[in-house]
Amino acid sequence: MADTPTKPGPNLGRASAILASGTTVSRILGFVKAFVLIQTLGSIGLATDAFSIANQLPNTIFVIVAGGMLNAVLVPQIVRAALHKDGGIGYINKLVTVAFVVLGVTALLATVFAPVLITVTADLSSSGQFALATAFAYWCLPQIFFYGIYSVLSEVLNARNSFGPFTWTPVLNNIVAILGLVAFNVVFGPSAKNVSDLDWWTADKVALLAGTATLGVAAQALVLFFFWKRVGLRYRPDFRWRGVGLGTAGKLAGWTFGMLVVTQLAGIVETRVVASASGDAASTTVLSTAWLIFMLPHSIVAVSIATAYFTRMSEHASTGDLAKVRSDLSSSIRVISVLMVLATMVLIVAAYPFSALFSKGFNFSATVAMGDVLIAFLIGLPAFSILFVVFRAFFALGDTRTPFFITLFQSVIFSIAALAVLAFVPKEYTGVGVALSLSGAGILQAILAAIIIHRRLGGVGGGTVARSLGRDFVALVPAAILGVVLAVAFDFGHKGAFATSSFVGALTSMTAILVVMSIAYLATLRLLRSPELNDALTPLLGRLRRRSS
Repeated sequence: MADTPTKPGPNLGRASAILASGTTVSRILGFVKAFVLIQTLGSIGLATDAFSIANQLPNTIFVIVAGGMLNAVLVPQIVRAALHKDGGIGYINKLVTVAFVVLGVTALLATVFAPVLITVTADLSSSGQFALATAFAYWCLPQIFFYGIYSVLSEVLNARNSFGPFTWTPVLNNIVAILGLVAFNVVFGPSAKNVSDLDWWTADKVALLAGTATLGVAAQALVLFFFWKRVGLRYRPDFRWRGVGLGTAGKLAGWTFGMLVVTQLAGIVETRVVASASGDAASTTVLSTAWLIFMLPHSIVAVSIATAYFTRMSEHASTGDLAKVRSDLSSSIRVISVLMVLATMVLIVAAYPFSALFSKGFNFSATVAMGDVLIAFLIGLPAFSILFVVFRAFFALGDTRTPFFITLFQSVIFSIAALAVLAFVPKEYTGVGVALSLSGAGILQAILAAIIIHRRLGGVGGGTVARSLGRDFVALVPAAILGVVLAVAFDFGHKGAFATSSFVGALTSMTAILVVMSIAYLATLRLLRSPELNDALTPLLGRLRRRSS
């Protein structure tokens, strides 16, 4: 077992930089979309929670039905199929055709049974809120099919080392959705003061708001066919599915399907618990917006780096070279952690001003409610990102069974904790309680996954990883102290404070915190001679130099 840090090669660095840049632009536009949506509907209320529940539903159904097959199985199987005489083209067409059929049938059935799905996923006490959520769902549920197309086409591109479209096409989705929200405000803006009144929502308002959300997902998916042609692929439907090894993919997907069913059942518990606070306190919309903020550093850092490493781990696993799989996993964990530790603390310190940007009219109570939920989520962020890359190692090894049982463990722990929140925690703290439950269960899940993958691979450079994490946390101490000093100076905790009462104040305080804490953290890491810092920053700096030359 090598104990020396493995520096990502030029291709991995370039791929990670492309993924990170596309994700950054997409996430910024995602925040713009969330901001416009909340300024339109608010963050707390029956109508806004009805739309949030309906708009999350297609993603939930898609993940249960096909997400595991596409994300966990597709890349390793396509990498192996590349050894075929035709370069895997025939296998890809068959696999994609299977996916399209499953997704199309699923989207149709889900749309027909929209009222049943709303009943299962959320306990809505108001009949008016249930009717509105169902109306939104009829327009949103076709997104299942387009989410699937996007995942299939982008995973095939990733397997062929074309990473850019995966992160850049969601930009188109966000642009279309933002334009839809702008159109909604232009057409219905004069009467939007009644947006919280369930009777205000007529069929044309529902169609414009939810229909443009679905149109954005469709645009994101269909544009990927253009990039397929650029890498020499052309999709031809092929229903001759026997005798090409799809059974192997099916067995692998079966365990992942079970894993995702367990995850989404826990998600239903979460939605039903937080929906009990709808209309009065932080509920579905607040938690989904806080999760959007939580996912920002994870998407830019962890997903970008892990996606590039996943293809290489799959290649090494396909040849039985476990030593290189260990090296890839160790390197990816260390490079991801060196940035995630800083991102977590920066967001914790800046949670209130960040949340203020998504509180309609800079309502202080709504800001505090979202900020508290965000902090509770962030406690589990480093573990969440480490777990993401560890699961990719299992998938690269063709093992989807182990992640199922690890996820079952997490879901049981979380569901018990969430139900305890419902039973014993006051309604105004329900959102925070659920977020803390999710963080705690996620940390335990990551620890269990790390122990198992360590045994499976015969080690992952545990000493190197531990020393790297130790340097990260030592470097975080002066950064955290300076961040807290700034938070006190900006007076985050009081109504009317500069940092939480205006755009300028929120953005100024967030920028100051980010710059000061980053300089302190990076300078300390430099003094500690962290090799992971160079590995993490070299691809980004190289990309910036190329642009400036």
